Amino acid sequence: MFDHQPPGRKPMPDLASTLPTAAVSDWRKVLGADRVYCSTEIPQHHRSDTASGGHAPAAVLKVERADQIPALLQVARQHRTPVHPISTGNNWGYGSSLPNQPAAVVLDLSELTGIIHFDPALGVVTVEPGVTQGALAAFLESGGHDFMVPVTGAGPTCSVLANALERGYGITPHVDHFAAVTDIEAVLADGTVYKSALHEAGTEELARLFKWGIGPYLNGLFTQSGFGIVTRMTIALARRPACTKICLFNLADDRLLERATERIRELLQELPGILGGVNLMNRHRVLAMTAPYPAPSSLDEDGLMPEDMVNALGKAYQIAPWTGFATLYGTQDVVKAAQRHIRQKLRGTATRLLFLSPSNVDWIAKAAGALPGEIGRRLQRTANTLRASMQLVRGRPNETALPITYWRSRLEQPKSGHNPAHDGCGLFWYAPLVPMRPDSVRKFVNFATATLRHHKLEPLITLTSQGDRLFDSTIPLLFDRKDPSASDSAREALETLITSGRSLGFYPYRLHIQSQEAHGQRQATSAQLAKRLRRALDPDDLLAPGRYDTAPTRTPSDG
Repeated sequence: MFDHQPPGRKPMPDLASTLPTAAVSDWRKVLGADRVYCSTEIPQHHRSDTASGGHAPAAVLKVERADQIPALLQVARQHRTPVHPISTGNNWGYGSSLPNQPAAVVLDLSELTGIIHFDPALGVVTVEPGVTQGALAAFLESGGHDFMVPVTGAGPTCSVLANALERGYGITPHVDHFAAVTDIEAVLADGTVYKSALHEAGTEELARLFKWGIGPYLNGLFTQSGFGIVTRMTIALARRPACTKICLFNLADDRLLERATERIRELLQELPGILGGVNLMNRHRVLAMTAPYPAPSSLDEDGLMPEDMVNALGKAYQIAPWTGFATLYGTQDVVKAAQRHIRQKLRGTATRLLFLSPSNVDWIAKAAGALPGEIGRRLQRTANTLRASMQLVRGRPNETALPITYWRSRLEQPKSGHNPAHDGCGLFWYAPLVPMRPDSVRKFVNFATATLRHHKLEPLITLTSQGDRLFDSTIPLLFDRKDPSASDSAREALETLITSGRSLGFYPYRLHIQSQEAHGQRQATSAQLAKRLRRALDPDDLLAPGRYDTAPTRTPSDG
């Protein structure tokens, strides 16, 4: 763990001197002196990222109650100081807690942890920004409420609200997390509190239950934007079904990828509501979850695993060129019928097709514990991964996906409390959308593999279904932050993937904060409309300037 600046990271400049003294004084009057951090007082959490080159916050304001936000924005507006709101700041691989622009003040909402409302009959919950996946899971479990948290691989310490605002997704029944959002409350730049039309009409319950409301749909404006600070959100939760199973299968040959893409698309079309998300992971990705990264002496001249090593490790750990992971939800009879259909559909394409219930996974774990030697240890690791994966698909968050971020740096794994930014991991995420067509998937895999290897990065590829038309590919760009040049090289690779992928028809669904300005410059009509809306809602460029947009046209000190 790092108490100070992690290795390979250039010290961030002290921007506290750019803040008007009167602004700091006024914020302290609103929050209390102990909740406004400047200069060296700024906690490491707010200065750490998984890459170098970000902008340090000029100050951090720790908000205690949502009703303090209008007064804080009034001070910011008076002194023309931009603010950057965060929920928990655990936005690893996309910028963590750092703001998009220099000299911005971070508005930390992590202590807004209220679960404002919960309807156990209709399954909607209203949360504040600091409610994490783990906190929501604890609330549901303690009350005996059999609903599923909209989990992600980011783990239990990450904000439910923030993930939905970034249009995140998972593999539980509500794959698209913003699609499950029914209502939003936000504070605009002038301190006005926005409430949806149904809410303002005095029918708050209807607003919680009906996503689209009445009149223009405005809630969507607050996703991936700086149009307002969302202070509460209502989400429809999926009820935990009577039967949950995970489906595992292999593609024994890389040449089966195209056929598998077609079969998966057909299954998603034929089993809506029963078949949840489907993952396809290449051998490299599964090895990163299973085996330690090899010693430097065994790597090739580019510092990468040679292809023959990848194949040999695949055989040793019994990892096929592609591994499939899917989820089934429903009654016992429905899931049983779906299993028969999946077996028939994947016949001749998939091998080692397994359907596992929670009791099956527990049995495997028990059996693995009884086996001696390295075989027993490997099976135990596999069983532990299966058990954690089963918890995830049942809507219970855990840290099973986080160790991959430590893999290439060979960092010691904490037993719990993984924090890739604080622990020195080098990470960018590249998350492009890929049409669910065989030729598109093959073109993307070939492109991503070649580009990553060219930039001396291991090609760890996952394809996750987004309905029956698209895959989203999540690729971690892992590098050693102890190497001063590695972060710059990885950033160059990320921009190459974005720009070259765009020319091939692939583009990310979300972006790292350091990629957002270039994205804004690629837009025309849509960017102009966004700017017109921003000028109307936030003429002073106060709220998260540069967020999914080009840089602001003024500096914070302009009059």
